[in-house]
Amino acid sequence: MGPLMRLILGLGVLVLIFAAVALGLPAHVTVARSVVINAPEYAIFPYLNNLRRFSSWSPWAARDPNMRVTYSGAPEGVGAKLVWESDEPSVGTGSLEIVEAEQSRSVGLTADINGLEGTSGFDLTPAGSGSKVTWTFGYATGSSPLKRWKALMLDGFIGAEYSRGLEKLKARVEEDRRPTAQPAVVPPPAPPPEAAPAAGETVVPRAEQAAPEAGAADAPPPPQRR
Repeated sequence: MGPLMRLILGLGVLVLIFAAVALGLPAHVTVARSVVINAPEYAIFPYLNNLRRFSSWSPWAARDPNMRVTYSGAPEGVGAKLVWESDEPSVGTGSLEIVEAEQSRSVGLTADINGLEGTSGFDLTPAGSGSKVTWTFGYATGSSPLKRWKALMLDGFIGAEYSRGLEKLKARVEEDRRPTAQPAVVPPPAPPPEAAPAAGETVVPRAEQAAPEAGAADAPPPPQRR
């Protein structure tokens, strides 16, 4: 057997091993990341249900401020769609479309992230005095060995993006809910206290102290009797 034939045979064996191992990999992979936000669920829900607010905390928009974004469909809720395009390779192209929404509880989407088509979603649950937001991405590999191998890298790739996005969402929501500082009101200065009267002295209130009549100071003294 010549060297070329041995090379071809070796490559064929590697492909068979690759395919056999892939059959043992999961046919569906879910990536999930969570964050606790100091706000009730009803206050966070509009940031998730309105894709026009997504750019204010999107992890991809932060990496490319010149990213081109197109909105279509409903302004919010089911039917709302967002498509982005970027010249930055790490951002690339993608889309999100809301397919289901439950007030203050969850939002379900279809997602395409640089050619990775799957499902995405946000879940809201109480967490102490705030709320826990979980962002998920589900990827079905089917029977394709290549997709099953690709799915192994999803947690590191998409998980890091989701963590950055959720931290930005937390900062945005908590900043928007922070009360605006009111200017301090300075009270007018109090009038000085009146001095205590001496023993036997009669004190006339200021309001009753009449000003001298005009010309009284210039009047001549009364004539003296001899």
